[in-house]
Amino acid sequence: MESPGDSGVLRSRYRPVPKMPTFSDLDDSLDGELSPEKHQLENGEVHMSSNGRIEVEHVISKKLQLKRKAEHLKSDLMRQFDSQVNDFMDSLIEESASLEPAPVPAVFSPPLSDKERSKLRHFRPPHGQGKQFVSRRSLLDELFEVNHIRTIYHMFIALLILFILSTLVVDFLDEGRLVLDFDLLVYAFGQFPLVVCTWICMFLSVLLVPYSLFHLWSHSQSYSRSGTYSLLFGSVFLLYQALGLGFLPTYVAVTNSLPPASCFIIILEQVRLMMKAHSFVRENVPKVQTWAKDKTSPGPVVPQVSQYLYFLFAPTLIYRDKYPRNPVIRWGYVATKLLQVLGCLFYAYYVFVRLCIPQFHSISLQLFDLRAMVLCVFNSILPGVLVLFLGFFAFLHCWLNAFAEMLRFADRMFYKDWWNSTSYANYYRTWNVVVHDWLYYYVYRDFLWMSQKRFRPAAMLFVFTVSAVVHEYILAVCFGFFYPVLFCLFMCFGMMFNFILHDQRKGPIWNIIMWTSLFLGQGVIICLYSQEWYAQRYCPLKEPSFLELLKPRSWSCQRGLTDSAGL
Repeated sequence: MESPGDSGVLRSRYRPVPKMPTFSDLDDSLDGELSPEKHQLENGEVHMSSNGRIEVEHVISKKLQLKRKAEHLKSDLMRQFDSQVNDFMDSLIEESASLEPAPVPAVFSPPLSDKERSKLRHFRPPHGQGKQFVSRRSLLDELFEVNHIRTIYHMFIALLILFILSTLVVDFLDEGRLVLDFDLLVYAFGQFPLVVCTWICMFLSVLLVPYSLFHLWSHSQSYSRSGTYSLLFGSVFLLYQALGLGFLPTYVAVTNSLPPASCFIIILEQVRLMMKAHSFVRENVPKVQTWAKDKTSPGPVVPQVSQYLYFLFAPTLIYRDKYPRNPVIRWGYVATKLLQVLGCLFYAYYVFVRLCIPQFHSISLQLFDLRAMVLCVFNSILPGVLVLFLGFFAFLHCWLNAFAEMLRFADRMFYKDWWNSTSYANYYRTWNVVVHDWLYYYVYRDFLWMSQKRFRPAAMLFVFTVSAVVHEYILAVCFGFFYPVLFCLFMCFGMMFNFILHDQRKGPIWNIIMWTSLFLGQGVIICLYSQEWYAQRYCPLKEPSFLELLKPRSWSCQRGLTDSAGL
C-alpha cells in the first residue's frame, strides 16, 4: 500500500515539466503575428518598406532571437529535470542500503547504470551509524567486462610469459640445459607443517576464548551491573590479546627462524584474528549494556557460535550478526580466483629472480653514498611497482573474492578505484577498504568519542601511528631485523602528503603526482630492505648487543665482490 506521505513525496519529486515549444511552432507564431501591414517592435517603431513589406533582415534577426530564447529555456528545464532525477536516485539508494538486502546475487541482478554503480560504491551511512553491508560486486570484476580494460590484464599475462621465457633462456645459455627449479619458493615457504599447526592453535583459541569470555560477562550482567565484572573480564581479554595472540605466535616464528613467506602467514593471521576478536567484543558489548539498562527482554541477546565462526572466515573486519548473502556458490569463479592467486605467486617469484636477486646478490656492499643510493632506488622502482600490483590483485581482489564466494558473502567492496586518486587522503581510504573500515570505526571514531570530538588532528595522527607501528612490526618479525623504513614513510611522508595532497586537489596533474611519489616510495622500500637483507647475511654480528640490533647493518657492512653468500 502506498501511504499519502509517500505519494506526496513522489509528486514533489516528479513535478510536471512544461511542454517545450519547437522551432516550427515559433516559425508559425512569427508568420501569424507579423502581418504585412504593420509590425510593432520592442521600441515601438514600425519598419515599413516602400511597397508595404517588412524588411527581410529584420524578420530573420527576430526569429533568431526567439530561437535563442527557446534554446536557453530548454537547457534550463533539462538542468532542473536532471537535478530532480539525481536527487530521487540518491534518496532511493540511501533508503535501499538501509534495508535488509534481498538474497539475490549481484550477478543475477538487473544491470545498473554507471552513475548508479558509482553512487552505490561511494555510499556512506548517515553519521553515527556503523558500516552498512550491501550486495555489490568488486570493481575489477565489473571493469574486466570491458574489453579495453581486460586488455591490460592480458598485457600482464604476456609480461609473465616473457619473464618465464627469459629465465629459461638464461638458464639454458648458462647451464646448457633447461633448469626448472623453484629454490626461492621452496625456501620462502619452508617449515610449512609448523605454520599449519601454529595457525590451527591460533584459530581455535580465537574461536573459544573471546566468545567464552563474552558469554560469561553478558550473563553476569543479568544479576549484577557492577563494574567489577566488566573490569575483570576486560582485563582477561586484553591479557589474552597480548599474550595468547600477541606473544606466542611471534615467539614461535622468531625461535624457529621461519623463512619470510611462512612468517608472513603467521604474523598476518595473528594481526587479522586480533582485529576480528576486538571487533566482535566492540560491537556486542554496547548491545548487552543497553539491555542491562533497559531490561526489555528476559536475557541479553548473545550471538550464536555459528555467527561468530562465520565472521572469523568472512572477508571483513567489522562484525555483524547478519551479512548480505548470495544464494549459490559459483565454484568456477572460486577456482579461477585461486588459480590467479597461484599465478601471482609465480609472477612474484620471477620478479625477484629476474629483477631483484641479480641486482642485490652480486652487489658490493659498501658504505652508502649518494650515487649508489640513487641508482639503487631507481633500479628498484620497476620490481617495486610490480610487487605492489601483484599484492593488490592477488590478495585484495582474488583471495578475498574467492573466500567471499565460498561463504556466499555478497558485499565485495574490498577496495575502490584507488588508481584514480588525486590525493593521498583518498588513496588511504580506497586502497584497502577492509582495513580502513576497522581503523575508521574502532580507532578514529572511538578516539573522537573518548575525546568528545575535540581532537580531530590528534585522532588522525593516532590512526597513522597505529597503522605505521603494525606495518613495521610485521616487516621486522618476518624479515628478522629492525629497519624502520616503512614507519618513517608512513609517519613523515605519509602524513605530509596527506595534508599537501588533500581531497581538494583535483585534476589529472595531481593523479600524476600521486603515482610518481607512490612509484618512488616503492623503489625506496625495495632498495633499502633488500640491502639490509643481504647485509644481515654478509655481516653477522659476533656479539650482538641491543643497540647493534637496532642499528641497520647495511650502514656499516662492507663486502667484496669475490665473497659468496646465499639467500
